[in-house]
Amino acid sequence: TPMKLTYLPKIGMQINKAKKMFENAFKKHKYEGEYFYCYCTKSSHFSFIVEEALKHNIHLETSYAYDIEIINRLYQRRKINKETYIICNGYKQKNYTSRIAKLINSGFKNVVPILDNKEELQAYKRSTKVPFRLGIRVAAEEEPNFPFYTSRLGIRAKDILEFYVDEIEGYEDKFQLKMLHIFLNKGIKDDIYYWSELNKIINLYCQLKKICPELDSINIGGGFPIKHSLGFEYDYQFMINEIVSNIKKACKKAKVPMPNIYTEFGSFTVGESMAHIYSVIGQKIQNDRECWYMIDSSFITTLPDTWGIGEKFLMLPVNKWDNEYHRVVLGGITCDSHDYYDSEEHINEVFLPKIASADPKDAADNKEPLYVGFFHTGAYQDQISGYGGIKHCLIPSPKHVIVEYDKNGKLIDWVYAKEQTAQSMLKILGYLR
Repeated sequence: TPMKLTYLPKIGMQINKAKKMFENAFKKHKYEGEYFYCYCTKSSHFSFIVEEALKHNIHLETSYAYDIEIINRLYQRRKINKETYIICNGYKQKNYTSRIAKLINSGFKNVVPILDNKEELQAYKRSTKVPFRLGIRVAAEEEPNFPFYTSRLGIRAKDILEFYVDEIEGYEDKFQLKMLHIFLNKGIKDDIYYWSELNKIINLYCQLKKICPELDSINIGGGFPIKHSLGFEYDYQFMINEIVSNIKKACKKAKVPMPNIYTEFGSFTVGESMAHIYSVIGQKIQNDRECWYMIDSSFITTLPDTWGIGEKFLMLPVNKWDNEYHRVVLGGITCDSHDYYDSEEHINEVFLPKIASADPKDAADNKEPLYVGFFHTGAYQDQISGYGGIKHCLIPSPKHVIVEYDKNGKLIDWVYAKEQTAQSMLKILGYLR
């Protein structure tokens, strides 16, 4: 330790779980559209993650120019083909729009740039040489406790009909509006805010469909939660049933065809496939109430969401389960006072086994350190922290082990990356040339 562990089979399990639930909902409601599962690469760009996901007949979503370089590599490796849907999101600079246009010009039939602003369309008009598909991201209203009223991403809902008539209608031989896209920061939750925002985009689809026959898809983004505590409960099938039902009812009422439904699941796809394992290297009693367990790494550098947004992960001791438990605070090894983890999602405390048992029979076990596991850490942590490179207090990136099935169905493991060396950091810092 410290060690990162990626269990690749979990990715396929999650994808197939979602596909099955949408299939169930479509059957239940006699829904007439198709379902498309997209993986958003920003949650984890690693080749072994993306290629594992692609084994399960999915599509991809990108968020920046360099993602398109990954798309090209995947095509060269025959992991995708020119029929794969590539949904291109984000506020796009020229280096992004030009790469998207290049993909379209090279014969990728299902590249769908999602317009984040009205000016973006001009870039594709100038640089694409063949007809292409378009989507529009609808700017969602933020939840009441957010600092802003409306998302900075997307085009205002009230401007979209006029924008379509002025800029897209009449040019169907060159580009067609195929998709409306929405994403809510809060995720897919059974509350008034979510259903209100979802129904806005459904109603906008119904209005647009009457004047834009080419429009045939709604992309509801991502936002399925994953298990971050043992007490986690979420009725995925109920939520999917309700989403499908809401879309069907609105379309029937408006007398328009039902759209295809796209999702972009990132955390849901990859989050539960990873764990971080640490050793407790020391115990410090700083007053009558607080006992610190010091770990052999840093929460700030390895699980930055715990520090940045107060995220809680599923945390369990790996060994010493039979020892007496007590309340502790976990401390990282940096000199930063915020490098700690002190509460689970469902309780405002952390309980872990005592490092040593008082029973003489356990003398041998007492020599082994206490290992603590943080589970379901596979989404965004490496992307935010950076992989390798320079970290706070020069704490090295941990060893990374991959677990997967080989061609014979046997479970194997291999080291993807060793613990980062001092030399790699010194080179970046200019001390080694």
